[in-house]
Amino acid sequence: MVPNDWELVQRTRQGDREAFRILVERYQRKVAALALGMLRNPDDAMDVVQDTFTKAYQSLERFKGDASFYTWIYRIAVNLCIDVQRRDAKMLSSAREPRDGDDEGDAELPAAMLHGTEPEDPFQRVRDAELARGIREAVAELTPEHRAVIVLREVDGLSYEEISRVLDCPKGTVMSRLHYARKQLQARLRRLR
Repeated sequence: MVPNDWELVQRTRQGDREAFRILVERYQRKVAALALGMLRNPDDAMDVVQDTFTKAYQSLERFKGDASFYTWIYRIAVNLCIDVQRRDAKMLSSAREPRDGDDEGDAELPAAMLHGTEPEDPFQRVRDAELARGIREAVAELTPEHRAVIVLREVDGLSYEEISRVLDCPKGTVMSRLHYARKQLQARLRRLR
């Protein structure tokens, strides 16, 4: 029988490190996808994943179980991602240079997502690469809070209620941020036409 999250939390609190390892294995991919979606840098994302679980382990006594462990761990990850984004924003000059990992592996993402394969037409590949770059740049221009709701909703598929718990804000605020973020993305993506 597979133990639920609350049982694993209780066992971890009693010193069972294996129980926490199970929690990490259960959620590390989702946390990594969230971090990569928000940060677009594999190195920063992996640092956030590690920091998320370290912080969760150190703070486990404060986990009350009011929300699910999944929501609680996501909240930690989102907050850490926002911290990284703010730190990076302070360090950026007016001309941003590409960071390692910005363009790797997803230049042809739209075609791969739509068709499951790389397009054979070289013009389609170029158009898809331009679209992917435009999407990345448009998302990167959003504030950390707006980027978080876009990633949580559109990439991770969380409900408004789940996003509300992750971000620790009212559902109405989530809906407002999502609406604003979508409008901003639409305006920025119109430039690609």
